[in-house]
Amino acid sequence: MPLQRRIPKFGFKPINRVEFKPINLDVIQQLVETYKVSVVDIEFLKQHGLVSKNDRVKVLGRGEISTVAEVKAHAFSASAIAAIEKAGGKATVL
Repeated sequence: MPLQRRIPKFGFKPINRVEFKPINLDVIQQLVETYKVSVVDIEFLKQHGLVSKNDRVKVLGRGEISTVAEVKAHAFSASAIAAIEKAGGKATVL
Protein backbone atom coordinates (compact mmCIF):
# COMPACT_ATOMS: atom_id res chain seq x y z
CA MET A 1 0.00 0.00 0.00
CA PRO A 2 1.40 3.45 -0.85
CA LEU A 3 2.77 5.66 1.93
CA GLN A 4 0.16 8.40 1.52
CA ARG A 5 -2.60 5.87 2.25
CA ARG A 6 -0.83 4.38 5.29
CA ILE A 7 -0.32 7.68 7.13
CA PRO A 8 -3.25 8.84 9.31
CA LYS A 9 -5.35 11.62 7.83
CA PHE A 10 -6.54 13.38 10.98
CA GLY A 11 -3.32 14.06 12.83
CA PHE A 12 -0.81 12.02 14.69
CA LYS A 13 -0.60 10.94 18.35
CA PRO A 14 2.88 9.93 19.43
CA ILE A 15 3.00 6.45 20.88
CA ASN A 16 5.48 7.41 23.62
CA ARG A 17 3.63 10.54 24.77
CA VAL A 18 3.51 10.99 28.54
CA GLU A 19 0.21 12.24 29.94
CA PHE A 20 0.09 13.75 33.41
CA LYS A 21 -2.80 14.07 35.84
CA PRO A 22 -2.81 17.73 36.99
CA ILE A 23 -3.09 18.55 40.69
CA ASN A 24 -3.19 22.22 41.72
CA LEU A 25 -1.74 23.85 44.81
CA ASP A 26 -5.15 24.75 46.20
CA VAL A 27 -6.08 21.04 46.26
CA ILE A 28 -2.83 20.21 48.08
CA GLN A 29 -3.46 23.01 50.59
CA GLN A 30 -6.95 21.69 51.26
CA LEU A 31 -5.60 18.13 51.79
CA VAL A 32 -2.89 19.34 54.17
CA GLU A 33 -5.41 21.32 56.24
CA THR A 34 -8.02 18.56 56.31
CA TYR A 35 -5.80 15.58 57.11
CA LYS A 36 -3.01 17.39 59.03
CA VAL A 37 -0.17 15.79 57.03
CA SER A 38 3.25 17.15 56.17
CA VAL A 39 4.06 14.85 53.21
CA VAL A 40 1.82 14.65 50.15
CA ASP A 41 2.96 11.89 47.80
CA ILE A 42 1.47 9.63 45.14
CA GLU A 43 0.28 7.01 47.64
CA PHE A 44 -1.54 9.65 49.69
CA LEU A 45 -3.29 10.96 46.54
CA LYS A 46 -4.26 7.38 45.55
CA GLN A 47 -5.76 6.71 48.98
CA HIS A 48 -7.99 9.77 48.69
CA GLY A 49 -9.13 9.03 45.13
CA LEU A 50 -7.45 11.90 43.29
CA VAL A 51 -5.32 9.71 41.03
CA SER A 52 -5.40 6.09 39.91
CA LYS A 53 -2.55 3.62 40.21
CA ASN A 54 -1.00 4.25 36.78
CA ASP A 55 -1.35 8.05 36.65
CA ARG A 56 1.65 10.32 36.51
CA VAL A 57 1.10 13.46 38.58
CA LYS A 58 2.11 17.02 37.72
CA VAL A 59 1.66 19.75 40.32
CA LEU A 60 0.47 23.04 38.84
CA GLY A 61 0.64 26.49 40.40
CA ARG A 62 -3.03 27.52 40.61
CA GLY A 63 -3.94 28.65 44.09
CA GLU A 64 -1.76 29.29 47.10
CA ILE A 65 -0.11 27.09 49.66
CA SER A 66 0.58 28.54 53.08
CA THR A 67 1.60 25.53 55.17
CA VAL A 68 4.94 23.74 55.20
CA ALA A 69 4.58 20.50 53.26
CA GLU A 70 6.81 18.16 51.33
CA VAL A 71 5.22 17.38 47.97
CA LYS A 72 6.40 14.40 45.91
CA ALA A 73 5.24 14.09 42.30
CA HIS A 74 6.46 13.14 38.83
CA ALA A 75 6.63 16.76 37.55
CA PHE A 76 6.15 20.33 38.76
CA SER A 77 5.50 23.63 37.04
CA ALA A 78 7.98 26.43 37.78
CA SER A 79 5.35 28.48 39.61
CA ALA A 80 4.40 25.48 41.79
CA ILE A 81 8.01 24.92 42.85
CA ALA A 82 8.41 28.61 43.67
CA ALA A 83 5.20 28.69 45.75
CA ILE A 84 6.03 25.50 47.68
CA GLU A 85 9.55 26.66 48.50
CA LYS A 86 8.31 30.16 49.43
CA ALA A 87 5.99 28.56 52.01
CA GLY A 88 8.96 26.64 53.45
CA GLY A 89 8.15 23.28 51.91
CA LYS A 90 10.03 20.99 49.57
CA ALA A 91 9.18 19.83 46.04
CA THR A 92 10.62 16.40 45.20
CA VAL A 93 10.56 14.96 41.68
CA LEU A 94 10.10 11.18 41.56
